[in-house]
Amino acid sequence: MSMNRRTLVKAVAAGGALMGLSVLMPRAAMAAWAKEAFSASEQSAAIKALYGDDAPAESAEVILDAPDIAENGAVVPVSVSTSLANVESMSIFIENNPSPLAVQFMIPEGTQADVSTRVRMGKTTNVTAVVKADGKLYSATKEVKVTIGGCGG
Repeated sequence: MSMNRRTLVKAVAAGGALMGLSVLMPRAAMAAWAKEAFSASEQSAAIKALYGDDAPAESAEVILDAPDIAENGAVVPVSVSTSLANVESMSIFIENNPSPLAVQFMIPEGTQADVSTRVRMGKTTNVTAVVKADGKLYSATKEVKVTIGGCGG
């Protein structure tokens, strides 16, 4: 009986380890895929690394909500939403930050394309939202004035 119990415990432990790896694998794959975009030091290079050579077109259907003036650049609330169909991803870029790509959200099919986060901004700069929908890129940009920098500024 104790031999069967050991076998069962080993099987359960191995199964749990495999389940744990399956949860981590997509994250590792995504991190490797977007690494170049997140490490780019210029916004145009980050957009190109993330989306290729296609430039996003300014669109009134991309709603970027950010404050006109951020009193503390360490915690700037930013929201992006759109009514475009078949949204695949939404990204937020902070143009003059050391790493302009702040975040990329993958939007599952059938999910409402509406995201919110807080970003760090070192100084007054443009915030740009890029939405990929039906394989095309759309964007909206807004300047946010920062009175106290949040990136060591």
